[in-house]
Order: sequence, then C-alpha cells, then structure tokens
Amino acid sequence: MITHSNLEQALKFYFGYDNFRPGQRQIIEIALENRDMLVVMPTGGGKSLCFQLPALVKKGITVVVSPLIALMQDQVDALRKNGIAATFLNSSLNSYKVRSREQAILEGKIRLLYVAPERLMSERFLPFLDLVHHQVGVSSFAIDEAHCVSEWGHDFRPEYRQLRSLRSRFNNVPVLALTATATDRVRADIIEQLGLKQPNIHIASFNRENLYYEVRPKTKNSYAELLELVRENDSSTIIYCLTRKQVDELTLKLQHDKVLALAYHAGLNDEERSTNQTRFIRDDVRVMVATVAFGMGINKPDVRLVIHYNLPRNIESYYQESGRAGRDGEQSRCTLFLSFGDVKTIEWSINQKTDEQEQKIARQQLRQTIDYAESTLCRRTIQLGYFGEQFDGNCGNCDNCRYPKPTQDWTVEAMKFLSCIARTKEKFGMNHIIDILRGGKTEKIKQYDHEQLSTYGIGKDRTADEWKMLGRCLLQQRLLEQGTDGYFVLKLNAASWEIMRRQRQVAIAVPVVQKASIKETSINTIEGEMLMQKLRVLRKTLADIQGVAPYIIFSDATLKSMAHIRPQTKADLSKISGVGSRKLAEYGDNFLSAIRNFCQENNLTTQKVEAKPVPVDNSPSSTELTTLKLYQQGMSVDEIALERSIRSTTVIRHLSDLIEKNEAIDINLLVPANKQQVIWKVLDTLGDVALTPIKEYLGNDYSFDEIRIVRGVWRNKSKK
Repeated sequence: MITHSNLEQALKFYFGYDNFRPGQRQIIEIALENRDMLVVMPTGGGKSLCFQLPALVKKGITVVVSPLIALMQDQVDALRKNGIAATFLNSSLNSYKVRSREQAILEGKIRLLYVAPERLMSERFLPFLDLVHHQVGVSSFAIDEAHCVSEWGHDFRPEYRQLRSLRSRFNNVPVLALTATATDRVRADIIEQLGLKQPNIHIASFNRENLYYEVRPKTKNSYAELLELVRENDSSTIIYCLTRKQVDELTLKLQHDKVLALAYHAGLNDEERSTNQTRFIRDDVRVMVATVAFGMGINKPDVRLVIHYNLPRNIESYYQESGRAGRDGEQSRCTLFLSFGDVKTIEWSINQKTDEQEQKIARQQLRQTIDYAESTLCRRTIQLGYFGEQFDGNCGNCDNCRYPKPTQDWTVEAMKFLSCIARTKEKFGMNHIIDILRGGKTEKIKQYDHEQLSTYGIGKDRTADEWKMLGRCLLQQRLLEQGTDGYFVLKLNAASWEIMRRQRQVAIAVPVVQKASIKETSINTIEGEMLMQKLRVLRKTLADIQGVAPYIIFSDATLKSMAHIRPQTKADLSKISGVGSRKLAEYGDNFLSAIRNFCQENNLTTQKVEAKPVPVDNSPSSTELTTLKLYQQGMSVDEIALERSIRSTTVIRHLSDLIEKNEAIDINLLVPANKQQVIWKVLDTLGDVALTPIKEYLGNDYSFDEIRIVRGVWRNKSKK
C-alpha cells in the first residue's frame, strides 16, 4: 500500500523517476487530503502525475475527463506499461469491449478511467457511474485541459460547461482541474464553471527553460530556411500553417524534397487524420504539417522542433502550440516566421465574427502577437508577462537575448511618421498614415483631402512594410500610443513630441537570421551518438511489435542516459531516470544486450558508472544527531516523533542513515531477529534497490520501516 511517507518509492517503482518535478509532491499531498484543486502547470511540467499517483493511493477509481481519443489512449498505454490498471471508454471501442471494461471497473480492477466529457455526461453513463460509486467508490474527478470550460480560454468547448453538474451529483468527491495555460480571467472562470469549493490553486512558472524561441522575417528564402531547419533536426517536427491550402502546398513541397512529411487538417476525413497522427506518434514519419487543429491530444515528448510558418492568432495559442516541443525537458527549438500578409488573413477572419466584442478581443490579441514578433525584448519577458509572471529578461535562450539585433538611426523617418499623425489630428490608424506618407491614391485620402498635407508623399523611399516596422517599434518603445477601441487609432504622447522637437533619438533593430542548428551536446562522443541511434532502433522495433508509440517504451532522455552511462547490469540500469520496476523487468534484457554488444564491438570499457554520485561526507547531520541523542535516552520512535513534531517515518529514516554511517544502534529493539534474517536474504538476492520492490517481494508481514532499518545495516556491512 502506497502512503504519504513513501511517495518517492512509488514514483520510482511505477514511473521510474528518482525525484518529483517542482510542485508535484506538494500537489499530490494536497490531492490526498481530498480537496478541490486548480493546477496550472505548463506543458512538460508533469500535470498527469499529479492525479495518476494519488489514484494509486486512494481507494476507489479516479475518473479522468479528457477531450481527445488519442490523448486517452496514449496515457492509458503508458500507464499499463508501468503496471498500473487503467482503461478508457470512448467511441473507438465496440460494444463488447465497452461491456468487458465496464465489468472490470465494477469489480474494482481499474484505478484510472479516462472518458470524454460528452460520454461522461450522457444519460446512459451517469447511472453507470452512480453504480460504480456505490460498489467501488469514485475517489476523485480529474478534469484535464480545464481551460476548455472557459469562453475566455483559447480552446472553448461548450460540452465542458456541463461538468458543473458533477458537483451536485457527487458532492463529496473532490475535483482536480488541470490546464497548461490560463490567464487570471480564465482561472476565475474555471473555478466558477466547475463549482470548485475553496480550491487550492497551484500556479507553476510558465517558463519553459529548455525551449529556444526565435522569430524570422518571412521572405522569398523562407522555405529554404525551413527546409534547412527540418533537415538539421533528426527528431520529430511540427509545422503549423494558417489554412488547409497552405498545409497541403507545404507538405507537397517537403515530400518533393525527400522529407517524410504528412498533412493534418479538418479537410481530411477522420480515417486520414487518425492514420497520419498515428504514423507521426509512432515515428513512421518525422514531420507533421498541420493547422492548429493538430496537437492538443498529442502527448509526444520528443518533438524537437515546432515551426509556425504563419503568424499565430494570439500569444496564448502560440505558447500552447510551441510548447509541444521538448515536453521531456530536452533542448528544443520554436521558430516563428513573421509575414504581414498573414496579418491580413487573420484580420479577414476576425471580420467574419458577428459579435463586436469578440472582434475587439481578437484584434487586441492579434496586436499583442505582432508586438511579440517584432519586439527586440527577451521573448520570455513578453510571454510570461502575458500570463502575469514577472521575468527580468536576459534568458540566454531566445534570439533577442543570444543575438541582440544591430540598430539603425531612424529618427528622421520617425519625425515624418509622427508629424503625419499630428497633421491628421490623431484620428486615423497606421495603414492610412502609411498611405499618406507613400503618396497613395486611396478613396480615404481623397475623402479627407489628405493629399494636400505637407507630409503627403514624403515617405516614398521606404516600403509599406518598413513603415509598419517603424510604427510598431514606436509603439513597443512607448514613443507612440494606440487606441484599444478595436480601430487602433494612433495617438501622440509626450515622448512623440520630444522626437519631433529633435530632443530624442529613435533606433530600430534590424532583423538578423541566425544559423538553424541546435545540435545538442548532452552526448559528447561519437560512440554515444552511435549507441543512441542503436537504442532508438531497438525502441522502435519493440514499439512496433507491441503497437505503441516508441516513447511509451522509454523517453529520449532515458535513452540518452543509457548511451552516456552504458549500464551493464540490471542494478545499474534501474538507477537511470525513467526505468521503473515494470519496464526493467520487461525491457531490461533487450537494452542491456544491445549496450553490451555495442561496447564489445567498439572496444569500450564497461566500468560501472553511477547515475548519481554519492557525496563523500559520511558524518551525521545535526538533525540526525538530535534523533540519536533522544533514542539513546531510551525514547521510542513514536515518542521521538512527538517530541520533535516530525513523522515517525522521518525518525526511522534518521536511524537508518545513522546505522549506515556506522553509529552504534541496537536494531533488535526495532526489528525482530527472525525478520532481520529474511530481509537480509532478500537484499542479498535483489541488491541495493528501492524499498518498494523489496516490500513487494516480502509481502504484507514486513513493513517499510523494518526493511529500511535492516537495509541500513546491510549497506554499512557492504562498505567494509
């Protein structure tokens, strides 16, 4: 039985990880207190574990609401590979499979059930869930992609609004709402719409440190740049386009250039979309060209490159879409190509909206995206600021921080631009001002007699795009204001007048294209890279045989650790992050054999390399010495815990570590002699592994505390 005190052992045993990511343990502990929660954690932060691990501790079944079939199947496959009883119910199953899975649920054989909101709230399913609650118990509801409940979110889904009725039907069952992105307004809406009761709110940092962000101007050479990026990246790539036509055209061009690429958009039938998505997930093809319809259900951790070949509609969508890169924490690249032609396309779609308020919001969001793309500030400062998170800049992992753009003096052009705004009495937007400067013949110019202005035609030496670049730079530098009424009328401020009086200079950044390569350096040797490729081939072979995605077997990060450390025994392999007990048993021999053969073929040394060096300092800490003093005074474990206001398991850990550090402690007072002998034999058999496998081997007659104490003595003897 997993408890609060051995969450780390469960994490290693079931999921193969040595440590929790920031915030995970805190969230899990609160979830185990049966409280409502709202968790905002960026893609790749480990949201799923926050409800999966508590499901193994709580009695009953955890119901996970997930919007997409692909996402459900992905997570269930991964859980089953880790030896966790999970299943899903959706439209992909025939009636026989549905009945057999429902029977397994009613018999208490399932710990996690994934279901879509439409099925969950259906007239047939709710009575079934009532029966499950009566016979087995529903321990909690986990609402994944919770931003879908809010009209202010970037992916609103009306069916999510019905989930509020779960609160009245299952009043005492806690609800855990999870999302990767949510502004203050969206967070408040999620809490209200789901009826969360005094929820604990956990907001993790939105900073994805492993992602490199860059923006490039869209030119006639942009396809060549994109092709270079794709060819230099040897892992999975997603390329986003605005329209279906652009997706199809770009896919054909890539295929013509011998790139294995597939298309994904709403114009394809369901079977084509599903097949293409599956082939991408299983690494049969490396590149997916798609509209933004693709991605939310993709739990693929090894995407190394996300390209936006067209401008995104808003920063929140861009953060979400680009965030599909590097979910495993490995270095990845996010490239955006900026074209003002895309602005016109998006503006046209905004004008199709019938609600004026929706139009206004969409225009403001588009303006924020353009400002982001054109800014010379740290990309993270802008992104994180959008979500209300302060960031001081200089991230060192975006184009503006790594390669500050050279600037040019555009003071004269700025004076012309601002003077034209003044002479038109601050009543017009940027496009009309530019038309005047370039001597346009538009109806609007004729209507207001603006061809009579002294600024008419004085800017013919610059292109319209150059004037737009200047205008946006003035706005970003707060040298000019813009109305928020949806029409974006330009307004002068005090800084504007300083420029026109020659009291202030204006410098704008000149775009520079950087080299495409982001080759990683985590595997430093040629041998390491060669072994990595062999392990990838083995992973793909095993995945194809079992009909799962390769990353379900092991992640790229785990393979890289194997290639670097080159473990020779199961004990060594078990120490690598991502190798849990179930996967060690199922795949250990395959991967160890491949590693040993590679080492022999290349005459590589097979010395043991520890995944985590142990500190040399073996002296007891001050807190351990305090426990030792009380224990030597004759106090029991429970009495020491009460005296020090700590858990009894912490006292046991102190005593075990003290024994390992050669302090004299009589363990006969802690563990019966007959149990000591049995535990010692198991340790000799299994070796120095985590406590959970030992407990599983010994059974319920032996406690974790007893095993920990004996293991302390066993480790101490092993050193001598």
